[in-house]
Amino acid sequence: MLTINLNKKSICSLALIVSLVISLFPSYASAAKHEHPKHPKKNLQAYVNDMQPGWNLGNSLDAVGADETAWGNPRITKALIDQIAAQGYKSIRIPITWSNHIGSGPSYAIDASYLDRVEEVVDWALDADLYVLINIHHDSWLWISHMENNRNEVVAKYNAVWTQVAQRFRNHSNKLMFESVNEPRFSDGGTTDESKAFQMLDELQTSFHRIVRGSGARNATRPLVLSTLEASPTQARMNELYNTMTKLNDANLIATVHYYGFWPFSVNIAGYTRFETDTRNDIDQTFNHVYNTFIARGIPVILGEYGLLGFDQSTGVIEQGEKLKFFEYLTHYLKQKNITHMLWDNGQHFKRTAFTWSDPELFNIMKAGWSGRSSTADTDLIFVKKGAVVQDQSIPLNLNGNALTEIRYNGQRLVAGQDYTLNENTITFTSSLLSRLTSSGQFGVNAVLTAKFNRGADWSFRVVYHDTPVLRSTQGTTDSFSIPATFNGDQLATMEAVYASGGNAGPQDWTSFKEFEYTFSPSYASHEIKLKPVFFNEVRDGEVILKFHFWSGEVISYNLTKNGSSVTGSTS
Repeated sequence: MLTINLNKKSICSLALIVSLVISLFPSYASAAKHEHPKHPKKNLQAYVNDMQPGWNLGNSLDAVGADETAWGNPRITKALIDQIAAQGYKSIRIPITWSNHIGSGPSYAIDASYLDRVEEVVDWALDADLYVLINIHHDSWLWISHMENNRNEVVAKYNAVWTQVAQRFRNHSNKLMFESVNEPRFSDGGTTDESKAFQMLDELQTSFHRIVRGSGARNATRPLVLSTLEASPTQARMNELYNTMTKLNDANLIATVHYYGFWPFSVNIAGYTRFETDTRNDIDQTFNHVYNTFIARGIPVILGEYGLLGFDQSTGVIEQGEKLKFFEYLTHYLKQKNITHMLWDNGQHFKRTAFTWSDPELFNIMKAGWSGRSSTADTDLIFVKKGAVVQDQSIPLNLNGNALTEIRYNGQRLVAGQDYTLNENTITFTSSLLSRLTSSGQFGVNAVLTAKFNRGADWSFRVVYHDTPVLRSTQGTTDSFSIPATFNGDQLATMEAVYASGGNAGPQDWTSFKEFEYTFSPSYASHEIKLKPVFFNEVRDGEVILKFHFWSGEVISYNLTKNGSSVTGSTS
């Protein structure tokens, strides 16, 4: 679960070939709290299809602290839940951390006021006609992860929580689901043998299933969601979950995994600044395996969380256009594989009091992906350099079956053949247009050109007037070091660090390209590039050569000399 306080994230043999026959889902005709009689006799895949798309209410009830505001989000309101439904979402995952609200053993009683609050939020979501998923969330690493060395207490506590939750919600609508545990893991408690982790997870999932089913009423058939180890979609971990689900022999079980992208791209490391073949192939391969392991065998799948790991640091870790291409392709591929997805949102995406999107472009391209595909382009950046002869600029389009209808600037339609030309899948912006748009001589984005298509979201081209960035000499310490920078309209893509004597410098020294925001961070407002203490923690004394790669194609070298905690920087 991508958790930022608003700052923390814990990440991510052949199975029996068995055909799991899905029985017809029970009728919804009888009266129950928040019952929806318009959903009669659906099988479970149809139920999961109806959940598409979904949204996570992250960093609220799952916050580790005194209450739901502990990680910086405001108190949940009914208006927020209603607005999520109004945005077009059909389901909501409400992560819940119970740890701070559980009494001592042997009863492990949940504080009544907290359980009431959870029920209040659940009821708001059901009233908004959303499918709802609740779980045990950060308890996974807070105490469940210590199961190997503290089995009796962990199992007793886990069983007590689900016994109380099952009892409280036993008469709620079947649009409410229970998820056994979020990203289950045992490594925090010292478990290093994955086979032991599989055994412990199987024990917990089996106990969860027994408790909920045994509590009766609507829990006898309520959809239950079971996760792989760490919610990871690796084949071995999915095989183990499939074996558990087959053993349970219950037609109302749903599998869940999480996905935060191909790691180098998702955090912007090792030069993976673009949405390229490796990143796209990772999506293909991951969800082909998910489909073949579960859906092709009759078990529906919910992608319980998705996003990019770099969002832990900042949503700006990945360049805007590359980010949009990732989400466009991911939502398309999930639709192809019949997988319902639930966006992880810890407050970064949908503002919880203003009820607006922090990045409307991102929301629009995801929303378009719920029903079809959007067109994208090779880049969203068009650079015009100061003092250079302005040239026509050609950019390949990824039409994805759509057709370009028009391009607008400031609400006015550009003239085809004069301002731009389209030759099959390549658009060319004319030098006369680019000269006119950058005539002010102001560095930075001078114009945004909006490409519209017959289907899907718009695509924006940002026309950037720039000059070569300038870095200046400075001094500092390993705890506080920033390079004065005049960016001149350009945008930093990545940074390399190598020793003058040879070899890669800094964390993750298998690559010269360092992790964006984690080790370095540009600040365009304060005109500096910050090198973070975590970078210097793994740099030995001596001379280090930095190379800053900018999106215009400019590469600027810079020298560092580290001596203990003192650092001196100079231009090459």
